[in-house]
Amino acid sequence: MTEWLTAFLAGAVTGVLSGFGVGGGTLLLVYMTAFAGLDQRLAQGINLLYFLPAGLMALPSHWKNGFMEKAALLPAIGAGLACAAAAAWAATGLEVELLRKCFGGFLMVIGAMELFSFPRRNSTKHPPNTG
Repeated sequence: MTEWLTAFLAGAVTGVLSGFGVGGGTLLLVYMTAFAGLDQRLAQGINLLYFLPAGLMALPSHWKNGFMEKAALLPAIGAGLACAAAAAWAATGLEVELLRKCFGGFLMVIGAMELFSFPRRNSTKHPPNTG
């Protein structure tokens, strides 16, 4: 019973964080590999499936608040689907240990970018989407 409850709570917390744009899927992946003991490939597959409903739930809010560039929408979706498929295919051919090291390196690069990035001076909120 506790395993189910822990997994449920991890999904709920990372879902809320995803809605805020924090990167809940990445945190869920860390939970699944480090704490739940899942294989890296299985955890990444679950994470890809997790992203679909999480993204769909956040979409109306982002649309309503004008945080979506209509011109970039289709190219971004197409590139995202193609790259996710290619990366998932590539991940199945890598050794799990190498895959873990690549993911750890990715997290370190993203963490360093967040740590050492500075806010843009001329950043303004986009106007709400009017149609």
